[in-house]
Amino acid sequence: MSAAQIKNLNRRLDNLSLEAANELDKACGNELWRKLGFDAFDGLEDCDRRARANYYYGQLQTVRELQEVLG
Repeated sequence: MSAAQIKNLNRRLDNLSLEAANELDKACGNELWRKLGFDAFDGLEDCDRRARANYYYGQLQTVRELQEVLG
């Protein structure tokens, strides 16, 4: 990959990370998930909110893994 492609990929990953974090804040109603991780939304009673939180947490974890590999 060229330097420009890596820079663009990192920018897109940052955007995905921000989107996932914002959606997790909405689904959980607070930022507690940032400290507790996955356990924060295990207790959500609303199935739709819990499913949305799980989806975006998975997205966030994938982005973090990719960013770690890219350095």
